[in-house]
Amino acid sequence: MKRKRFSSFPIFLLVSLLIYTAAWFLLMVDDEREETVAEMQDALAGEVLEESDVFGFVRGAYRVEHAIVQRGQTLSHMLAHFGLGAVEADKTARAMQDVFSPRRIRSGNRYHGYFSKDSLEKLQYFVYEINDLDFLFIDYREGVSAVLGSKKMEAVEREAAGVIRSSLWQSMMDLSLHPELVMHLSRILAWSVDFHRVQSGDRFKVLYVENHVEGRSVGISHVEAVYFSHGGREIEGYRFEQDTIKGYYDREGVNLRRVFLRAPIEFGGRISSRYSHSRLHPIHGDRRPHLGTDYAAPHGTPILAVGDGVVTRASYTAGNGNYVRIRHNSVYETQYLHMSRFATGIRPGTRVSQGDVIGYVGSTGLATGPHVCFRFWKNGRQVDHLRLEFPSGDPLPEAYMEAFSERVKFLGRRMDALAFLE
Repeated sequence: MKRKRFSSFPIFLLVSLLIYTAAWFLLMVDDEREETVAEMQDALAGEVLEESDVFGFVRGAYRVEHAIVQRGQTLSHMLAHFGLGAVEADKTARAMQDVFSPRRIRSGNRYHGYFSKDSLEKLQYFVYEINDLDFLFIDYREGVSAVLGSKKMEAVEREAAGVIRSSLWQSMMDLSLHPELVMHLSRILAWSVDFHRVQSGDRFKVLYVENHVEGRSVGISHVEAVYFSHGGREIEGYRFEQDTIKGYYDREGVNLRRVFLRAPIEFGGRISSRYSHSRLHPIHGDRRPHLGTDYAAPHGTPILAVGDGVVTRASYTAGNGNYVRIRHNSVYETQYLHMSRFATGIRPGTRVSQGDVIGYVGSTGLATGPHVCFRFWKNGRQVDHLRLEFPSGDPLPEAYMEAFSERVKFLGRRMDALAFLE
């Protein structure tokens, strides 16, 4: 009897169809799963972003109490406000000792308690705001532990331009700019501009980055570009930072930094007496040479070394009071008189760098008020430093000029678009 043969083609077709159907189904399920996971991740990220407070706690997960440190309050008072006793306060102080001293707690600062939402309503976390950015975080869930944290900070690009009528400080305050911006500009332009001689009609433009926390400014991160017109002289600088190179340069790559600062104190003082060969002495009442420049400033204002060098004298005389003399090289020397005291470590032989604090403004010796008499020697002869043009620091290396030029083009367009506001 002949056995009937079955064709393999229909079976193969059926199996192939089943495999294809199963693969299609699995693929569709996998795609749907991926879409669902992605949607859940997006939703979760949005939920966390939307519902987390500035300290990272999910809103609604805890019962939260807020308070402000009152005058005379201590850590114990603050914790008692949240129901903790002396034992818990002692444990908290011990946990804090390596990260934050309770003696640094200041009245007016805010603190917060996060409580469980169960029937016990136990304190889970304590947060003390040290300043606008930093906070102390105490965890009570398992024992007591303390760490420092920082709020999320946002970098915001800002710009400003104006015309000076009385002082740079007042002009910037009139434009509602952050006070720190004045100090940033005074440091960047310290080699080119004597801010004690700023005139009405001087103009400025600046691009800068401001740090914000909770929508409020907490300070200036850095200045990107600056323009300053001073007595008809234009000064322009662009920030460049790459590898070991960091500084401000003009469009040609010339360093804004000079061998010497224009003044021995930062922005805030004024010239009370200039270099002169015949000045009426404020104490003796006769005319005699005054071979220095007096900068009046509040008692205790830091006095800066105007250039790199070695301290050759840190002493006292009846006329000079407490004074420091610095040899910068074989050509230049400087001297700073009438200090209230020397900075720590300042003595003959100490090597100092430009901008180092060497002492503090006072009125020791023959002085009618707090000031620093700044004296400048060139080749052994006292000269008026305000009449000298100091050489620049190292220019931008040629290898970086292409990248720097592109940056200048970008920032330069923004600078050119700024209009001066009075």
